[in-house]
Amino acid sequence: MSAGKWIGGIIGWITAGPLGALAGVALGAMFDKGLDSVNTPENSGTRGSGAFGDSYGTTRQYSADEQRSGFMFSLLVLASYVMKADGKVMHSEMQLVREFLRQNFGSVAQSQGEQILLRLFDEQKRQGQFVFKNTVADCCHQIASFMDYAQRLQLVNFLVLISQADGSVDPMEVSAIRECGTWLGLSLQDIDSLFNLKGDSLDEAYKVLGVSPDATDDEVRKAYRRLALEHHPDRVATLGDDVRKAAEKKLQEINAAKEKVFKARGI
Repeated sequence: MSAGKWIGGIIGWITAGPLGALAGVALGAMFDKGLDSVNTPENSGTRGSGAFGDSYGTTRQYSADEQRSGFMFSLLVLASYVMKADGKVMHSEMQLVREFLRQNFGSVAQSQGEQILLRLFDEQKRQGQFVFKNTVADCCHQIASFMDYAQRLQLVNFLVLISQADGSVDPMEVSAIRECGTWLGLSLQDIDSLFNLKGDSLDEAYKVLGVSPDATDDEVRKAYRRLALEHHPDRVATLGDDVRKAAEKKLQEINAAKEKVFKARGI
């Protein structure tokens, strides 16, 4: 997908609501001729009627390009909030985002996506932490209306990966990710499961499955089946190869946690 179509797809996907407002802020400074320069019939972006329908709150079917563009801009918005939660942006965090942009959208889009992220940092500074937090919460509510549960899980999974990029996760970043996940309509159990995927202990394996060591075998099996269904890579296949690969890795880690728990229980 060309960079112009990628940018246009963002506008097409988020014309209405708080995401559209942030898109205008983030993209406006990047184009001398404004948003209409990338908003053409060819890339499906329109300023008059949103990709969500005629007004915020209605829906339609999205093309694969629009789904990928919407997912990526949503990730940039939420990442801008999480990455600044501890008061500093690490090079390793930026590098993870750059690489993801490059692999999914190309080198030109990588540069533009990085500029969008920097503009979002500026907007956070301009609005102030409290106002920007409310803006992000509103964005999450909008995302939750038009992105299915599996895609929202993968969105939060990438936020966790970004927070882990420097080898440690600041408690403020954990809090910000939990906020975003809750605003997206995810359960705290599912959010906390994502933080324990890389763990090796039996206790962490139970946390991945979202059950306590006191759970029955049937409850453990049921929890695993639910997770395997929610995190199946096919459910995010339209979002691009890297998203699917991340989902595949996540499912492998869930399976590893299941095997550890099953072995300990002799089932």
